[in-house]
Amino acid sequence: MSVNGAIARLAALFVAAYVLLFARQIYVQVVVGPGLATNGHNPRASSLGAYRGAILARDGTVLAKSDRHGRQYPLGASLAQTVGYASARYGTSGLEAAFDDRLRARPVANDPVAQIAQLAHPRRWAPALPGATVVTTLDPRVQATLYASLAKYPRAAGIALDPRTGAVLAMASVPSFDPATLDRTFATVAHDERSPLLNRSIDGLYPPGSTFKIFTAGAALETGAIAADETFVDDGALRVGNATVQDNEGESTGTQDLTGAFAQSSNVDFAQIALKLGLDRWFAQANRWRFGAPLDFTLPAQRDRLPSKASVSPSILAQLGFGQADLLVTPMRMALVAATVAAGGAEPRPYLVRAVRANGRDETAVPPGTLARPISGDVAGRLRDMMVAVVERGTGRNAALPDVTVAGKTGTATNPAGKSHAWFVAFAPAGDPHVAVAIVVENAGYGGDVAAPIARRVIAAALTGERNAP
Repeated sequence: MSVNGAIARLAALFVAAYVLLFARQIYVQVVVGPGLATNGHNPRASSLGAYRGAILARDGTVLAKSDRHGRQYPLGASLAQTVGYASARYGTSGLEAAFDDRLRARPVANDPVAQIAQLAHPRRWAPALPGATVVTTLDPRVQATLYASLAKYPRAAGIALDPRTGAVLAMASVPSFDPATLDRTFATVAHDERSPLLNRSIDGLYPPGSTFKIFTAGAALETGAIAADETFVDDGALRVGNATVQDNEGESTGTQDLTGAFAQSSNVDFAQIALKLGLDRWFAQANRWRFGAPLDFTLPAQRDRLPSKASVSPSILAQLGFGQADLLVTPMRMALVAATVAAGGAEPRPYLVRAVRANGRDETAVPPGTLARPISGDVAGRLRDMMVAVVERGTGRNAALPDVTVAGKTGTATNPAGKSHAWFVAFAPAGDPHVAVAIVVENAGYGGDVAAPIARRVIAAALTGERNAP
């Protein structure tokens, strides 16, 4: 072999090695680099935490931000489950998890354009490009009122939303925790038997009690199972098969029209209405209302639990008429029931994030929309009038506001594990609804005594804030 031939072969070997090295570097930097950079086990990822994007309320109030001291949550426990947490050790939850890919900072090392820009402006050097800003629909004034009212009780939850658009104004769950200290307190919080990590507003499942009479009345009117002017007789008890339906405390409402039976919340009357509706129409109408269907929401949420059709006997159907038996729903679902009536029969799509702000532009996260139209406008109008009667002369008087007509429905849901859960769902103003709410307080007794006053305060905060908005 000549000297020149040996040199040529050695040169080819070096070129091949360089090509392999170059290909490997391209693969690491371009193909797997972004994934390695954002991997939670990569120590460098923690250094990017200070550049994580902020989460804001609709008025610009900071709900979450990062600085050299870590992730900060100015509203603390009041929004802990909704905003969530971002921890290098325990991961993410809530909005921090749902929008993690947008909130995360991007390492400059993985962005050639950013590297070139920093060469042009060396004084602006930073290891990462800041994450996007998530702008929510939350109203801090309404949120503060809701959380403060619920926090007086051991376990409770509530939702307030705009029935015109589905925008969530407030969402709270108690007990709660401080997300800013979670790295130190996670073991205690995670093992707390009260489940403070649980977002009861979208993951808590409860029997709806008499708030479900909104559905029963609407389904019966929509299908023609009863006439609008029909009357019902409540003698205090109704025998159905081997079961006896009774009102609370052995009460009896006597002879009432539909509005009177609704306002006085007669279980006996609504058991009769459910039986007239019948099994097939009950399930068909439940399907129209999307009970049991996945909730199309910004955050993961529990599905409602309905009994299987084959398991429903006449006595079970009678109990379903007033929200008992094998029926479980979330507060969000009942807020949507109220919002559907408020919106004239159209169920709005609920959403929590208005926009994602990146590179100086706002991208719409979820446009307002309609999920279903389970009832006609006429039936929605009749239900609205019935719900107004609840507040004006029925079981929901504690929700009344001066100069505002409130439409609502109480619920006292029997709980086999203890004292009844207190419910109230409502919207206002009844003639031009701007806010719909659902409140549940666990093991607290009568909905009219406990949950209705909370709803009143939340509605007042929402309407006052709207009037004072710039």
